[in-house]
Amino acid sequence: MTSAVQTHPQDHPQPAEIVLNVNNIEVVYDHVILVLKGVSLNVPKGGIVAVLGANGAGKTTTLKAISNLLRAERGEVTKGTIEFKGERVDRLSPNELVRRGCIQVLEGRHCFGHLTIEENLLTGAFTRRDGNAAIRRDLEAIYDYFPRLKQRRTSMAGYTSGGEQQMCAIGRAMMSNPSMILLDEPSMGLAPQIVEEIFEIVHKLNDTQGVSFLLAEQNTNMALKYATYGYILETGRVVMDGPAQMLRENEDVKEFYLGVSEGDRKSFRAVKSYKRRKRWLA
Repeated sequence: MTSAVQTHPQDHPQPAEIVLNVNNIEVVYDHVILVLKGVSLNVPKGGIVAVLGANGAGKTTTLKAISNLLRAERGEVTKGTIEFKGERVDRLSPNELVRRGCIQVLEGRHCFGHLTIEENLLTGAFTRRDGNAAIRRDLEAIYDYFPRLKQRRTSMAGYTSGGEQQMCAIGRAMMSNPSMILLDEPSMGLAPQIVEEIFEIVHKLNDTQGVSFLLAEQNTNMALKYATYGYILETGRVVMDGPAQMLRENEDVKEFYLGVSEGDRKSFRAVKSYKRRKRWLA
């Protein structure tokens, strides 16, 4: 008689819980301009997912569709659905979405220039109802993650450096006590050393606080270093997706997004011709 094989829960790992599900959305501006064409993506709970692509590919529009900021720019989601924590949210206001735990850090390091760094951080807690003691505790936690902000806490945000303003914008989002942050172009206009520092902080927030991140980024090399999964957009469509390691090793991605090419350097004309023959567009 053969004995039954004992199995353990770790022998059959469960799929990661999906915190954000974007399903086949289309976005139209001014009722006529089709910007996103059937974009779908998922973000697992506690994951870092990158949306990659050149300028104008649709990365920012994707994030604004999720955070419901399109209406301010005469845009709307005309097809598909967006679900956050299992509930459809594409008809909510941005404020309602923040209350549910999803907040966007806009491209361009938006801070209130006439307020101090600390006043900027405290504005991030405006949706909270858990009392001043909890808010002050979380403020000190933000200063632990961003020691530079603690040094500049009484400085006017408009007079701080670009890196400090980006840290302030991320810290302000964290003050809303989110479970997910949509981070748009965090590296834009910053020195490489500061970019590395900011991505390290994002990784630390993800690792220690369990915050999920969906980040739109042109710096593909940096994004794939820290993300676990990536989606590549071109002209409003997802043309490739996969684990970050797989994308880093893909020859097309290395040549056209990471600047790594094997063999002889191609002329500009040859590269343009090859771009039209990219395998994912065949």
